[in-house]
Amino acid sequence: MTTILTKSFPQEKPPVTKAVPGKKRVLIVGGGFAGIAAARALKRADVEITLVDRRNHHIFQPLLYQVATAVLAPSEIAAPIRQLEAKQKNLSVLLAGARTVEAVCPGIGSRKFEYDFLVIATGMRPSYFGHDEFARFAPGLKSLNDAETIRTKILSAFELAESTDDPKERARQMTFVLVGAGPTGVELAASIAQLVSVTLRNNFRKIDLAKSRILLLDGGARILPTFAESLSRKAAKRLTKLGVEVSTGAKVEKIDDQGVIAAGVRIPSATVLWTAGVSASPVVKMLGTKTDRAGRAFVGAFMDIPEAPNVFVAGDAATMTQDGHPVPGVAQAAIQQGRFVGHVIANRVRGRKDGRPFRYRNKGNMAVVGKNFAILESGYLRSSGFVTWLVWAALHVLALPQLQNRFRVQTQWFWSYLSGQRSSRLISEEPRSSAS
Repeated sequence: MTTILTKSFPQEKPPVTKAVPGKKRVLIVGGGFAGIAAARALKRADVEITLVDRRNHHIFQPLLYQVATAVLAPSEIAAPIRQLEAKQKNLSVLLAGARTVEAVCPGIGSRKFEYDFLVIATGMRPSYFGHDEFARFAPGLKSLNDAETIRTKILSAFELAESTDDPKERARQMTFVLVGAGPTGVELAASIAQLVSVTLRNNFRKIDLAKSRILLLDGGARILPTFAESLSRKAAKRLTKLGVEVSTGAKVEKIDDQGVIAAGVRIPSATVLWTAGVSASPVVKMLGTKTDRAGRAFVGAFMDIPEAPNVFVAGDAATMTQDGHPVPGVAQAAIQQGRFVGHVIANRVRGRKDGRPFRYRNKGNMAVVGKNFAILESGYLRSSGFVTWLVWAALHVLALPQLQNRFRVQTQWFWSYLSGQRSSRLISEEPRSSAS
């Protein structure tokens, strides 16, 4: 049995969580798609599972941009991880942050674990390509807090534009710059465009919303580079129709409180959003294994690392190639990897062979570009338009974590589709001091 050692709090030995005698202990770090899929795959295995995450909820990240643009409320795309305990008797959930080789619990301190199998599924975080100073001015979109921060920035920009009499400042407040034209950037830009043209159209007296600018910048040759070029062109055409200014080959040189400098040109903007690169959680590097430039661990055919066969890395924290191409960092890949790791552990506990190596089955990639338009690529199939948008909506509703999420999202989408209104247009209040 392997013990997670601790390097922090040397003055006090943290309590050790020991396994039930006779049962193997599985520690899963991360409650995203991969971590939860691994836990569920071990439901009938004779093991004790502890799932550790610094958040108490699982986020359906494909719809996170809709929280950022006030279409949905945070609770509509999230579900409490602890609810898994009620359905799975061999699972315990711990609200804590894994730090090096320990778990730090709020209000308790550090806890040390013994384990037989370790699964790292800590996901990704925004990467600013060596310019971490950009983070202060250009938030990324990876958590509910990020989504609420972005929603507040967008809605506040219009309020400030309404209140100022300075035409230059008003123009700056009404200019939105998104850096990175992958699926997140495209979907977020389209949603902001429709927020401006439909939802907020009659809400302001002093400002002309038609003068708002939404710029989508990317250093590459085209948007949505993981899709076929024909679909990329259709998505760019749709964005232009919505009023989004798409600029490719535009590398961002600087981001500050006044806006962006891209390709040598200053773009005044009060709202800059980072939808470009991502990197793995720092936990991955702490394993001491080989990683790629994004900090993802290189894993073997069974999602384990060479230095420790019973330590697995899954989801966005792992990198592997298949048929000469990297397995994409998308939700369906994370779910398949997590489920695979769970089955491998179950086989090893039962004394069986691992079976076949992991193989990713690509069910297709989709991106939505505003109301009534989406693109789909699956093998040789490429489609776009309204019917594809309906397929996208149906698949995303069915993939939500709980029945109540599906009902609430479906209801909200129906209302928003008919009325053009968005029900979560709340600007977060600044925390008050105790003296106020």
